[in-house]
Amino acid sequence: MRLLIVEDDRQLAEGLQQQLAREGLVADLAHDGVDGQHLGETEDYDLVVLDLGLPGRSGLSVLQAWRKAGRDMPVLILTARDGWRERVEGLRAGADDYLGKPFHGEELLARIHALLRRAAPQQALQLHVGPWLLDERRQCLLDGAQELALTATEFRLLRYMLRHPGELLSKIQLAEHLYEYASERESNVLEVYIRRLREKLGAGYIETRRGQGYILHPQGEV
Repeated sequence: MRLLIVEDDRQLAEGLQQQLAREGLVADLAHDGVDGQHLGETEDYDLVVLDLGLPGRSGLSVLQAWRKAGRDMPVLILTARDGWRERVEGLRAGADDYLGKPFHGEELLARIHALLRRAAPQQALQLHVGPWLLDERRQCLLDGAQELALTATEFRLLRYMLRHPGELLSKIQLAEHLYEYASERESNVLEVYIRRLREKLGAGYIETRRGQGYILHPQGEV
């Protein structure tokens, strides 16, 4: 899953980015409204955390521009604790949730996960592939008492595919949701992780469409 954090407080933004990374979530950063609007318009994000008090262009203007351009990713706005007018304006402009500053990191993570669940095509709280249950907190696969370890990238890749079961996912689409904006997204590296998942899950779960991408079949219909 790939997120965008638009926040001018660099310490806060970087701390949140690190916290999300521990949850298996990749986050890009923008520190002003101009850069934030550009990234939101040109990159494919699963969710945006948007501060309303931004330099360059206000968060409210950024949100309005995204919605006018047809960008429908979930947006969680950050406001001053007493900024109730801002919260109302943000919700009217198309925000999906809000949180007042200062906030507890655990509450922000809970709201982010709730929005991601609501936005995902696969709505089940539990994600299964074959006999395995994906444990999102521990970032591993479980089958009763048996536990199968996943690397951070394997976990992010499998979770994204499980949230889009039966869909044809291109290499570009998968890479965009695995890596940060500035990182390299080589297709052969993605193929390595697909192969590793096949080895761990067994045959019949991940279908390759040559020249198109991959399809995950949670029940092993390949």
